[in-house]
Amino acid sequence: MSLGILNNIAALYAQNNLDQTQSNLQNTLQQLSSGSRINSGADDAAGLAVANGLGANEAALTQSSANATDGIGLLQTADGALSQVTNLLDRAVTLATEAANGTLTAGQVSSANQEYQNILTQIGNIGATTNFNSSAVFSSTATNFVVTDGTSSGLNTYADTVGALTRASVGTTTPTGTTTAITNPTPTASTTSAGSTATFSLGAAADTISGTLSVAVGSGSAVSVTLTAGTTIAQAVTALNADSGFSGAGLVVSQGTGANANKLIVTGPVDSGTPGTNTLVLTGTSLSQTTPAGTTPGAGVDFTASNVATLTASSASAVLSAVNTAIADVAYQRGSIGADVNELTSASAVASSEEVNLASAQNSIMATDYGQAASNLSKYQILSQTGISALAQANSVQQEVLKLLQ
Repeated sequence: MSLGILNNIAALYAQNNLDQTQSNLQNTLQQLSSGSRINSGADDAAGLAVANGLGANEAALTQSSANATDGIGLLQTADGALSQVTNLLDRAVTLATEAANGTLTAGQVSSANQEYQNILTQIGNIGATTNFNSSAVFSSTATNFVVTDGTSSGLNTYADTVGALTRASVGTTTPTGTTTAITNPTPTASTTSAGSTATFSLGAAADTISGTLSVAVGSGSAVSVTLTAGTTIAQAVTALNADSGFSGAGLVVSQGTGANANKLIVTGPVDSGTPGTNTLVLTGTSLSQTTPAGTTPGAGVDFTASNVATLTASSASAVLSAVNTAIADVAYQRGSIGADVNELTSASAVASSEEVNLASAQNSIMATDYGQAASNLSKYQILSQTGISALAQANSVQQEVLKLLQ
């Protein structure tokens, strides 16, 4: 290899390696001092993206656990208030039993009624003044508690309804559906190309149908089928088409599709001669629809009713019956609240567990491995020292060229 001084290649190699060593040493020192393996996107872009996503999920779960805890607090507040309502109703039982006894004077019964009125007033006050975070606890409107991991697929909303508590509604009952009569439609006229149709429209496809469907084709005899309560539209279609009377009369029953899925359609045969001959007749038809029970509990005992509003010797029996029913309704209300508390407790536990697992996953990506980092520190410190020495030696080698010029 020839001697030259135009470029000091050995020094350039040494300088380049020393620069890389210094960069790695600086990165190692940053990992050791920060505790984080990834301090910029350049360290691990993919790892940083995953870790940041996990951090967002973890933050959502932390707040979700707090949301569930707040919901539990609200429900437990309601439960505690209802426990006092039960105590008041127990006292009302005593008063009603006492007032029913024929040995009491009119003044003594009046005194019992005064305390009875105070009990009803206090129950109303409990319902009106029990609050959680400045919001009324006893409401027939559902309160939504959100538990999520920050994603749309991981979002769960728990809609819990405590129920009202007033003098007119003490306790709650099982939610019930609403049954209303279906107005009989006016059938279309039959033609030689289209049969007459009678379309019964329900409020929603989920509503059930019951009652008697009586259909005659023109002047023919009516055929009737009685649908029991709880029959869905699809079940009604199957039952009616399977009926020999309907099929024998040339009747076909179907359910609407798409936006018309809430319709029960009866179609008759086409006319063979004069149009309108086979037009359907619905005389005797009496159908009802029932909207399924929702989540809103039913109202409890109404103590504003005239037979239980005042405690007298003659109303004592009715009052006693109403109070006992109210005690059962309050117990049902507390049971519903307890079920909601357990549901939110479970949701909170799941969120907390998932939060811990995500924190562990994020830590495995982001945290500095101090064993590895310490080993790297020793390695790059040695390389830094040897690199400086090598650079110094590379710079001194070319000075030997001067000996040739002496």
